Amino acid sequence: MSVYPDASYLLSLFTNDAMTARAKAYLYREKPQLVVSDFAAAEFASVTARCVRTALLSKDEARAVFATFDAWTARLCERVQIASADLTAAESYLRRLDLTLRTPDALHIGIAQRLGASLATFDKKMTAAAAHLGCAVVKL
Repeated sequence: MSVYPDASYLLSLFTNDAMTARAKAYLYREKPQLVVSDFAAAEFASVTARCVRTALLSKDEARAVFATFDAWTARLCERVQIASADLTAAESYLRRLDLTLRTPDALHIGIAQRLGASLATFDKKMTAAAAHLGCAVVKL
């Protein structure tokens, strides 16, 4: 089974937060084939940098997180690039007006659907929207 992790899941794997135990337990229990997009990696970097700006991580800690993430994705994940179809799908989800999606969340759902992967996220609103759109979501 292919699983597409969003930034919330990735952050919990590589930092110590309230969801870290759940993120790691799922990974060790299920051993899914993870597919990480360049967009998810960029959003992960953005959130990690925000943790430095808000003093949740030091610069040295963030550099260690980046190094661990880079080694892990190179060794254990399939890396994919965003496609124009992902942007088109995300825009169509946002134009529906019945979903409370942010652009990054809509884009993650579009990527997961294009890849035929289940979505791994801790974002409850994104989970509900993904399920409504027919995108499989793993239970974390």
